[in-house]
Amino acid sequence: MTEFSADQIEDFKEAFGLFDRVGDSQVAYNQVADIMRALGQNPTNKDVTKILGSPSADDMANKRLNFDAFLPMLKEVDALQKGTYDDYVEGLRVFDKEGNGTVMGAELRIVLSTLGEKMTEAEIDALMAGQEDENGSVHYEAFVKHIMSV
Repeated sequence: MTEFSADQIEDFKEAFGLFDRVGDSQVAYNQVADIMRALGQNPTNKDVTKILGSPSADDMANKRLNFDAFLPMLKEVDALQKGTYDDYVEGLRVFDKEGNGTVMGAELRIVLSTLGEKMTEAEIDALMAGQEDENGSVHYEAFVKHIMSV
């Protein structure tokens, strides 16, 4: 499992504190995924739910945890296998019917909204902004570079 440096832990603690809306040095369970993403991780909601011990919707809204409980969870997420640039390109290549390095933007939007961890229309619009050419095609290698830099 990953060991973080003292400087990293201090930065994480500071970011964690920004999510404390009550002032009790704790955050709600339903904020944990957002904090992890703010700290550069990209866990799925399913990963976070599992790490939190599969809490009920009520627990997600009402249960709180402190930084000392959060840090081991962050380490667990950091240790999860992450997709590489090549993994994502290969996954999108399946939709490249003409073999020219592009996929139809409309088809990509449908995939993002219906498969895996489904995205909302607003999330898709934000992700796709400026990615489609005049024909409605998306150059998926550039798209993956864009996603991985966000």
